[in-house]
Amino acid sequence: MQSIDFYIQKACSVVAADDFAKQVIQWQQVHGRNNLPWQTENNPYHVLVSELMLQQTQVQTVIPYFNRWLERFPDVQSLADAPEDDVMQLWQGLGYYRRARNLHAAAMTVVEHYQGKIPENADQLREIPGVGPYTVGAIRAFAFDASAAIVDGNVKRLFARLFSLPFLVNKSSFDRYFWALAEHYTPQSNGRRFAQGLLDLGATICKPTQPQCGDCPFRLTCRSYQDNTVTDFPKRAEKKATPTRSGYFALDINDAGILLLKRGSDSVWPNLWCLPELEAAAQGTPDGHFKHTFSHYKLHATVWRQTLAPSQHYRRVALTDLDSVGLPAPIRTYLQQINT
Repeated sequence: MQSIDFYIQKACSVVAADDFAKQVIQWQQVHGRNNLPWQTENNPYHVLVSELMLQQTQVQTVIPYFNRWLERFPDVQSLADAPEDDVMQLWQGLGYYRRARNLHAAAMTVVEHYQGKIPENADQLREIPGVGPYTVGAIRAFAFDASAAIVDGNVKRLFARLFSLPFLVNKSSFDRYFWALAEHYTPQSNGRRFAQGLLDLGATICKPTQPQCGDCPFRLTCRSYQDNTVTDFPKRAEKKATPTRSGYFALDINDAGILLLKRGSDSVWPNLWCLPELEAAAQGTPDGHFKHTFSHYKLHATVWRQTLAPSQHYRRVALTDLDSVGLPAPIRTYLQQINT
């Protein structure tokens, strides 16, 4: 693999940094997304919430969750003060629950160390739980209009096609090349609109499938478009087949409600209330089944009706009160369908 400088020079032969920034900014102003709910105030807290929600999740899915979140937790202080169960309950359905825990921990850190104000300084932002390199750049660009590089899947795909890059976008060992290019092309002004333009181009024009190359402002210079190799980029390492695992759960239900167990912080569905899990399949006819796909495996679960021994770790919740507790989405769906 060639050096980073080699690929920056290669990129510059396609489009100069000043020209690239100018075209991105002009395109975004006319064609980009400018009315998303977290864009209305450029509030650092709104940016933090939206960016963590948008990890692994589509914009249209996030919007209603974001709006409900701000109704319940309108600022950093209210989130920091909230019980963990309230936070997890409001997050349920978005998946990747570690993001909710990180967001809660981030609010408490900001209150404790930064007087409730999310900082602009990159080094300080890195100390906040859940804030990685991309989120540091996003907060600085979107909340403070700073010159801050960002790299996510949209940016990688745009760069890979524009410059015909050989890097595997799903291998972290190549991330440094994308970050070097992003830093080279990020302008010193108009950081907010430039960063949004990169994301918008990737999300609405340079899409993973069926890219709208005819509407792209870089179609005349894009290497892969000119070479008719757009579908060859970005390069990816072949993924391994997703394994399937079996899960076994107990449904203990009576007139007082359903018995639930709060899962540990280091488990699947961390800190959520769940049906107690069994170590092995139970005897008798199952009550039912459900399936769920995680990032690294597929769960095929079987549920049996059982009466469990009392435990201080269990909590019985009435069917009418299930909306008040944080439940994994597949568990909630299953419970909504049971016949008492």
